[in-house]
Amino acid sequence: MSEPREPRAPQGQAGAPQGRPDEKAALRLGTRRSKLAMAQSGLVAQAVSQVTGRPVELVEITTYGDTSREHLAQIGGTGVFVTALREALLLGEIDFAVHSLKDLPTGQPDELALAAVPLREDPRDVLVARDGLRFEELPDGARVGTGSPRRMAQLNAYARNHGMTIETVPIRGNVDTRIGYVRSGKLDAVVLAAAGLGRLGRIEDVTDFLSVDTVLPAPGQGALAIECAADNADLVAALGELDDPFTRAAVTAERSLLAALEAGCSAPVGALADLLADGQIVKEMRLRGVVGTTDGTTLVQLSTTGPVPETHDQAMALGRELAAEMLAKGAAGLMGERAH
Repeated sequence: MSEPREPRAPQGQAGAPQGRPDEKAALRLGTRRSKLAMAQSGLVAQAVSQVTGRPVELVEITTYGDTSREHLAQIGGTGVFVTALREALLLGEIDFAVHSLKDLPTGQPDELALAAVPLREDPRDVLVARDGLRFEELPDGARVGTGSPRRMAQLNAYARNHGMTIETVPIRGNVDTRIGYVRSGKLDAVVLAAAGLGRLGRIEDVTDFLSVDTVLPAPGQGALAIECAADNADLVAALGELDDPFTRAAVTAERSLLAALEAGCSAPVGALADLLADGQIVKEMRLRGVVGTTDGTTLVQLSTTGPVPETHDQAMALGRELAAEMLAKGAAGLMGERAH
């Protein structure tokens, strides 16, 4: 692998230092202030420092999604955690930003480059329940907290199909707040992302890893997105050292499905692309998608399998193809509630 070229700080943008920057000056990484975002950004900062030979400093930025008390579906879902970081990038106040990829709107601005999608963590959802209970061990009428219509739809459908009675309760807040609802007895369980708990060193709190056959994750779940100014070619190239091609192909297909369904990240859509291997040789990519009503009464769940995409356009086509099949099966009618 060739050595990355030394990245330059953006020149001539508002807020950016003028003149020739110190080649060893710290790169400024924009991050949300939450404990999870800081943990994710810290991991990326270490990796970027290794490939560039430059120190990386974290610049904390508060986003609308962090300050609003409303549920994500009410405040628009897509982009509420991203807009402030992107504005700071465009103003030259930071050099690059780290996002949870599932928070990114599906449309990519021309001025910004998605420079790297690093190797994905575990994409599954997990249960944190009282008394160490697994999902199928929850008592009748168990109160299960989640802020995600996608999780509600699939959990309620699974419960309905297996003779269980649960109540899904909408919640917001950081990981500590959500787990606190279980510890205090307000809820019997909460559902969270495995990757987030892993990055926080909290995986021991998990009482059940939910199979993707039970709950398909959000498109891009478990993956990070590293974004910078598109015209900063040296930095784009350096950050590109952290890119994992298989992860990028998978999340591109998942997000293409989401975009083709014309759904935001707060819509009840799950998607997962995984690689099918024959021994050590990766042969195909399977893309699964689901959309449903939050009460779980109706789900449209389909999958498609094809050659591993070798280009961005091939990955996009895989997502669009599955979305078209899901729309033909009535998926569009299940997403009307996202506008409320």
